[in-house]
Formats: sequence, structure tokens, C-alpha cells
Amino acid sequence: MRVPCSIRPIACDDRGATIIEFAIVAPVFLAVLIAILQVALVYLAQDGLEGATETASRLLATGQAQQAGMNAAQFQSAACSALPSYMNCSALMVDVRTASSFSAADTGMPVLTYDNNGNVSTAFAYTPGGQAAIVVVRFMYLWPTSSGPLGFNISNQPGGKRLLLATSVFKSEYY
Repeated sequence: MRVPCSIRPIACDDRGATIIEFAIVAPVFLAVLIAILQVALVYLAQDGLEGATETASRLLATGQAQQAGMNAAQFQSAACSALPSYMNCSALMVDVRTASSFSAADTGMPVLTYDNNGNVSTAFAYTPGGQAAIVVVRFMYLWPTSSGPLGFNISNQPGGKRLLLATSVFKSEYY
């Protein structure tokens, strides 16, 4: 039933309709916008981590790290120099292992363990192998995230962090 304008003049006034509609739509719009920005930052960090993994893996694939006698700390330092400037070296974890065959290479997501202070306590290996060795290099990075409105949360680790993983599997050259 239509309300006559002579009885309820406020019911026929539509001057504030736009602001009311915006007030209804704005929270959802802002939540989606924040979610898009969070996901874009994670993709940016993932791409940077993959680039650093590729660059550092080249040291092992060509035998430069083995011939220089690099230990785990020295290789980690070389890996940190390949990280983009927006990533912090202290959040990078490096795992280098050899495999007996490509099908036996472990490329899965690792399970991290934490100490009482919230620091990662998982032990990672550094066995770069020799000539013609099948090497698996995994770079892991704890990327900080924040939960957004309407329950949006992309963290998969404690402390509001997301574990990023970049893996390179290759057969080292004869050097």
C-alpha cells in the first residue's frame, strides 16, 4: 500500500537515500578492499621469495657454493642478499637437502615447531651435495599479516603470520 505524501511527507523525501545506501555498502566494500590489498602483498612477497630462491640456488647448481666451501650460515647470508629490500633476513629459513631421485625429492610444506617464546625451533638441513647431485632448496619466510574486517584472515601460522614457501629442485652441474 502506498503512503500518501500529504500524510507522511518524510516517507516521500528521498534526498538522503544515497548516504543511507552508502552506509550499508561501505563496510563490505572496505572489507573487500582490505582483503585485496592483503592478498596482493602476500603475492608480492611470494614472488620476491621465489626470485631469491632461484638466484641462491644457482650458487649450488653451478657448484660455486660447494667449491667455496660455504657452510649453512654463509649460504644463508648469500640468500639474504638475494631477498628484496621489503623482506627481512631474520624471517628467512633455508633448507638444503639432497635426494636420491627426483621422485624422492621432498617438496611439501614443512611443519614448523615453535618454542615458548614463539620462535621457530625446527632444525633445517644444509647438505648441498656434490657434482650431479639432485638438490632440493626450500626457502621459507614468515610474512606478517593482519586480520581484516568481517573475519578475513590469511595467516596460517601462530602470531598472525603466513608461511611462504619457494622450492627449487635441480641436478647440479659437473664442475
